[in-house]
Amino acid sequence: MMTGAAPAILSAETEVPASLRRLLAGLRRVVPSAYLVGGAVRDLASGRVPADLDVVTTGDPAHAADAIARWLRGHAFPLDAERGHHRVVMEDGAVSVIDVSQADDVLTDLARRDYTIDAMAAPILEDGGIGQIIDPFSGLGDLDGRVVRMLNSANLKDDPLRLLRAVRIATELEMRVEDGTALAIRSLAPSLDTVAGERVRDELTRIFASPRAYEGVRLLDSLGLLDVVLPEMAPARGVGQPEQHHYYDVFEHSMHALASIDEMLHEQPSRTGREWLGPLFREGIAAAIDLSAYMVASIGSQTRLSLTKFATLLHDVSKPETKSVEADGRVRFLGHPEQGAVKARAICNRLRFGSRETYFVSLLVEEHLRPTMLAAARQLPSRRALYRFFRDLGEAAPACLVLSLADAAGATGPRLQPDRWRGHVAYAAHVLSAEAELNMPREKADRLISGRDLIDELGMEPGPHFGPILDAVQEAIAVGEITTREGALEYARRTGEGSP
Repeated sequence: MMTGAAPAILSAETEVPASLRRLLAGLRRVVPSAYLVGGAVRDLASGRVPADLDVVTTGDPAHAADAIARWLRGHAFPLDAERGHHRVVMEDGAVSVIDVSQADDVLTDLARRDYTIDAMAAPILEDGGIGQIIDPFSGLGDLDGRVVRMLNSANLKDDPLRLLRAVRIATELEMRVEDGTALAIRSLAPSLDTVAGERVRDELTRIFASPRAYEGVRLLDSLGLLDVVLPEMAPARGVGQPEQHHYYDVFEHSMHALASIDEMLHEQPSRTGREWLGPLFREGIAAAIDLSAYMVASIGSQTRLSLTKFATLLHDVSKPETKSVEADGRVRFLGHPEQGAVKARAICNRLRFGSRETYFVSLLVEEHLRPTMLAAARQLPSRRALYRFFRDLGEAAPACLVLSLADAAGATGPRLQPDRWRGHVAYAAHVLSAEAELNMPREKADRLISGRDLIDELGMEPGPHFGPILDAVQEAIAVGEITTREGALEYARRTGEGSP
């Protein structure tokens, strides 16, 4: 347990980026008593630009939050009114969130915090810089030593989400959790089950957004937290798979698929010992899609990057209950994608993901085998198969191909060879490139004919059969069987014969 001490002060003023300096100067004018605290001080001290700000004031925090919101044209609301915690959210600006809390003095506030590297504060100067850092618990030393160290276990117990925050901080900042802190987290791990799902979700998605998501999930597991936040993963431990196709059991395969997608999507040293895996993937896929732009785009409040990695971890979540052994000894997992999608939806609902986010994750789990089923072995998919793939997957199609590759890399593990990997990547790139050659309708207005044409030109009675007819026409257009409006009408007439 650590106790308070006289403040340790950093001798030199910490550099503040110009964009943030303007914001802090205004913040000082609006709330003169405010101190910058927590992660923002930690980030500035380590040369990072904070995404959010955390300030403490000796005045009324609700009044301070409202004043900040009026100044920045944001929205203020209480996070925990009883404890005096408020939040201001902005759509545009140097940061998106400013948290405001109250304390009789800044040292009292710092003593209530979780980890030494977050128990630092700095006065905000009139020009938007920050003054000398107040560091009563040697957070600067731990920051330099890359150590996540608790102030005391009582502070962790006070808010069990802090257990998960240790993993997220260690993952994002490439730090290690100090042994005594790790021991305390393990003992308190069951209490994480009491935390609201949306708070857990926000920490998890930040872990998945990191280039080191695999290391983050491994740390969750080693601290006893993974079985609390994702108990559905536990049955996969030790579940064997056919050795001719899989190097690992189901749990380890899921973990190594996540390690593979980290290497595929981020330029970083290899954690799997296959230094060529990421570079060959990025080189092979570059001509087909701007994958970075695709992954950073948002679905709801999350990025495709976080959601795709989450789906990668969950893609075989239903293999344990679907495992069967045939009379000839063959191991099967029939129906695991469909059952896995049901389970993935339940997980996302528990973690309070939005409907679009939940659909994206569950669709990837359900369709993760689809890319390998588009054509026979060593054959290229037909235009019809490609059309149906992009029609059914929509914006999730590129993510599904990436997950499929990570699945393959995680299945064969160290047995995977560079030439084989090049072939997998080339196949995925071919599929992605093919979308541009298909006549995929972006809007209903892009179709050659509409339901009104079926009524006016063909005399059909409107009804639910119109949808399948128009879909069949569009598929025929996509594969090149129809090129004119007249041909579309004739195809619709033939297709609709016998319909009510």
